[in-house]
Amino acid sequence: MDIVILAVVIAVVVLGALGGLIVGSRRKKPLPPPPPAAPDITAPPAEPHVGDEAETPRDEERRTIEEVDLPGGSTGVAVEEPPVVEELPPTAIEVPEPTAGRLIRLRARLSRSQNALGKGLLTLLSREHLDEDTWEEIEDTLLTADVGVQPTQELVEGLRERVKVLGTRTPEELRGLLREELLKLVGTDMDRTVKTEPETSKPGIVMIVGVNGTGKTTTTGKLARVLVADGRSVVLGAADTFRAAAADQLQTWGERVGAYTVRGPEAGDPASVAFDAVKEGKEMGTDVVLIDTAGRLHTKTGLMDELGKVKRVVEKHAPLDEVLLVLDATTGQNGLVQARVFAEVVDITGIVLTKLDGTAKGGIVVAVQRELGVPVKLVGLGEGADDLAPFEPEAFVDALIGE
Repeated sequence: MDIVILAVVIAVVVLGALGGLIVGSRRKKPLPPPPPAAPDITAPPAEPHVGDEAETPRDEERRTIEEVDLPGGSTGVAVEEPPVVEELPPTAIEVPEPTAGRLIRLRARLSRSQNALGKGLLTLLSREHLDEDTWEEIEDTLLTADVGVQPTQELVEGLRERVKVLGTRTPEELRGLLREELLKLVGTDMDRTVKTEPETSKPGIVMIVGVNGTGKTTTTGKLARVLVADGRSVVLGAADTFRAAAADQLQTWGERVGAYTVRGPEAGDPASVAFDAVKEGKEMGTDVVLIDTAGRLHTKTGLMDELGKVKRVVEKHAPLDEVLLVLDATTGQNGLVQARVFAEVVDITGIVLTKLDGTAKGGIVVAVQRELGVPVKLVGLGEGADDLAPFEPEAFVDALIGE
């Protein structure tokens, strides 16, 4: 039985070996060769293999490194230079025109607006018979020009006396007569100098106050130009922290004439800014510090009290040399109400009348001086940077009565 099993196993092994040989022989059968491919005219030439013969070297004279033109040489490939960035010149500082005689140069503007007053008075005075009705017309003309009641009465009384003594009246005599009486009203003996030179030590401190819309910030910038034109160095204090654009506007004015501006955060403490401006002016040895305050409505007691605080804080450094009240000449008698309230809070030392070329009511010069007992020191006669002029009574009266 064992012999039979052994024979079966041997037979199976022999059959398996024969089957493997047959399958292996079938797998090794060679495949037909592929068809020849078309030549690729774009393919690069085959790289040389090891054992291939190299090309016979050409007989060429070798060059040394000194003979080879390097980039950037005179005959080599030029290297493009980087573009040169030109530095922009610094902002040119303007040189304002001298202030001496500036009002005379601006006289034509003043004459255009104020000439009606002078012509009206001369026409009335030239009548053959100056009766009571004529004198009443003269009074009305003066009152309409905002000269004020008391100054008007003084002027009319003076004119009546002079005309009665004079007798005959030629146009030249009348003009001279009116000029003399108007000069008495305006005042030629008042000190109209803007005080910027303290007796003890620098700097002179000037505070500018006034109601909203009178042009305080612009006036402060123009005043800086007036001082620079007269050879003074200036520091500007932007203490109007309630109006967002006020500090930027003031700084722009300062940069045009080389004045340094001290400013604080928006809605910050105005007294703090004013204090820092004076401190900065002292440390820099500046001649004058101009402090621009917020335009406060005279009906708001709290804001007016704060203006008094600014003044007290500044005076911890040094006394104020000037407190200039900016008034809009076009507001007329309403400007007098504003002036009274400001005079109660701070001691006004001088008046700046803006937009005097835009009104025929030049008599406000007389009225406001009478109201405050302080002189008009500066007048604004236009929108130009140099249209702020020192007030000169003679030039003003000459503009009133014309040629």
